[in-house]
Amino acid sequence: MGKGGNSGVQPAKTSDANSAEVLISGRFYDVSSFKHPGGSVIKFLTGNGGDATETFQEFHQRSKKADKVLKSLPSREATEKELAKAAKLANLKPGESPNATATDADVKKFSALSRDYAVLRKELEEEGFFKPSIPHVVYRVLEVVALFVAGALLINRAEAFSAVFFVGMALFGIAQGRCGWLMHEGGHYSLTGQIKTDKFLQEVIYGLGCGMSGGWWRSQHNKHHATPQKLKHDVDLNTLPLVAFVTDAPGAKSVPRSAILKAWIKYQAYLFAPVTCVLVGLGWTLALHPKHSVRTNNVVELFSMALRYAGVIALFSPKYGVLGALGIYLATFALATNYIFLNFAVSHTHLPTTQPDDYLHWVQYAASHTTNIQTSWWCDWWMAYLNFQIEHHLFPSMPQFRHRMVSPRVKAFFEKHGLVYDVRPYFGAMKDTFDNLQHVADELTVSKKE
Repeated sequence: MGKGGNSGVQPAKTSDANSAEVLISGRFYDVSSFKHPGGSVIKFLTGNGGDATETFQEFHQRSKKADKVLKSLPSREATEKELAKAAKLANLKPGESPNATATDADVKKFSALSRDYAVLRKELEEEGFFKPSIPHVVYRVLEVVALFVAGALLINRAEAFSAVFFVGMALFGIAQGRCGWLMHEGGHYSLTGQIKTDKFLQEVIYGLGCGMSGGWWRSQHNKHHATPQKLKHDVDLNTLPLVAFVTDAPGAKSVPRSAILKAWIKYQAYLFAPVTCVLVGLGWTLALHPKHSVRTNNVVELFSMALRYAGVIALFSPKYGVLGALGIYLATFALATNYIFLNFAVSHTHLPTTQPDDYLHWVQYAASHTTNIQTSWWCDWWMAYLNFQIEHHLFPSMPQFRHRMVSPRVKAFFEKHGLVYDVRPYFGAMKDTFDNLQHVADELTVSKKE
């Protein structure tokens, strides 16, 4: 979700002299003078000597330019000692010291993990699972358009506050939420597979359908994918003062010192769905996202956002007046934000975190910090195939409707390497999410003397 922006998100501290080098495919590349187009996420992969091979490959799978740029950077071959250090780093369990020493058996185990992951990925690529499906893209876009049209027609033709009116409101709200799912796929370049086209589609869909900035989302979401549930790295953990998903979130120590914040967090499990999600959405649409679009001079985003608001007024003010149109907008927007944010929250927020100086293998992140939601026809549609979060975090550029097809092979791969393939029922995961909100609230607000 990336609700927190940049504040409190920083690369882990390091004393390594080669802190501006990143290890990819056995070579260290000097990125000290490199301005990364994807933002500061690259800093998360430098300084500790960890291997960023899989991370680089998955983020740049569709970019021909990325390999050329990488090869143009100053580089050197990693020494055997440095490769051994990288192999041992990849074996650290969450919570262990970065200075812990992995056994030779562990090194072999995780070398096998990297090897088998590369084999699986190559097989899936050769079998066409990463190829875009234009018919599927057309279906997804037409579905959203149909929901908007049906919702607007019912709202305008029904009697105000009748059952049909509320059905129209629900459709109009769900359409906005599903724009969030659709733009998410565009932001991962898994719609058409053409980066420029998918960026454009994402920015138009997100701006028009949600009033938000695709450029801002990409810069934040990449940090989440690089290091999910990692403190001071994953922006999705930087959510205070509105909500705290973990007890050691940035700013958590300030909760007991503020009476207002303490009272808010105390009831966060009850406020999250009806109130907090809406406040996040309003903060994004009214301040954070348009500010980013203005700063980056993104005309496509600004025009799409303006067209969204003009469209709502044009659609509903003739019958309901400007204030009535704004009321319809706020009500449907509230439904949309709860729909999208609640369904994103079930995938990560209740899971353990990794400390800032810990290093995990790309596959370990998906295994330790991600959960799938049981597949069914309604859940696959409701969550737009992002109920397969494990597959999505392993292969972020794979068209999401193919996650279900590859999930049995991913599960077998996990079982072979002794990794947990975490699958939960939808409502069970939702309960876990709210139980975690309550647990964190209790930890941050209940005095230890009580």
